[in-house]
Amino acid sequence: MTRPSITELSNDSGAMIFSVRHTTTFRYEPAVRESIMEVRLQPRSDGDQRCLSFTLDVDPAANVMQYRDFAGNAVHHFDLAGSHSRLSISARSAVEVQTSPLPRASDCGDWPDLDAEVAGGDYWEMLLPSHFVRTSPLLEDLAKNLGCGRRGNPLDLLTELNSAIYKLFAYVPNSTHVDSPIDHALDTRQGVCQDFAHIMIALVRRLNVPCRYVSGYMFHREEKEQDRSLEGASHAWCEALVPRLGWVAFDPTNNLVGGDRHIRVALGRDYADVPPTRGVYKGEGQSELSVAVTVSPADHATALEPVQPALIVRSRPVLARKTAMRAEQEQQQQQ
Repeated sequence: MTRPSITELSNDSGAMIFSVRHTTTFRYEPAVRESIMEVRLQPRSDGDQRCLSFTLDVDPAANVMQYRDFAGNAVHHFDLAGSHSRLSISARSAVEVQTSPLPRASDCGDWPDLDAEVAGGDYWEMLLPSHFVRTSPLLEDLAKNLGCGRRGNPLDLLTELNSAIYKLFAYVPNSTHVDSPIDHALDTRQGVCQDFAHIMIALVRRLNVPCRYVSGYMFHREEKEQDRSLEGASHAWCEALVPRLGWVAFDPTNNLVGGDRHIRVALGRDYADVPPTRGVYKGEGQSELSVAVTVSPADHATALEPVQPALIVRSRPVLARKTAMRAEQEQQQQQ
């Protein structure tokens, strides 16, 4: 089946509407006694994106509640008290994304404009080191090799860094883990989108440019000359504050600037703020996590096709409190 182009997807208002399905399944052997879970799966409605509909189904059934975190992300959470050997979380959404021209250096301000904007705003959380984004000798070596210092036009420099990460690092699924520090990818020169986004953020923050982690999805075209990210999984990229242009999306995994094919779900300092699922369970058995994601045009036939798992992770429990035999749920790495 041939997929339509971005031009064919656009409606009269210059927007694209995507259908997203994200299914996460946990299996336990033997059965566990309780699961407590929170998920960040609802696309945001801000900027050039609007979430038209969202449903969340949990099996076995649970009372799902919702709140907004510090970044305004929608967080759903529930407590499954009974014994169970399987937990399925299925999210469906329809999202409208406005098409927009690529940002141009001629529209971008200069470095003093950026400093003035930062001084007048509340961006400190996106400037400081965070759990996964911090300096190291390997990062400093990379920054030196790339000539990562303030020069020229801010947008041109950020685009150059985005392209450099794409060229220097090989995209290798499952080459790192969900909790891997950026030094693993820096040392081996390979990783997945989660690693590349963290490396980009670390380099950008060194320049005193606010930069944030974005968790979400990407629509893959049929012609995949440079799309490296794994189709069928969630995706990650970053947004940097560019003077006069605001937050601009940079995807070092696929060497893309701008987000016409990206669907934003959650924003944070790094992955630790925005995992799609996070939770604990009571039990000592082995767990298996499988993830399947489909992103398609809302009116296209692929929206009806069954979803097959693209990521499967098996693990023994990591005990959070031995006295209660409470183990952390396996988190899904963004590929």
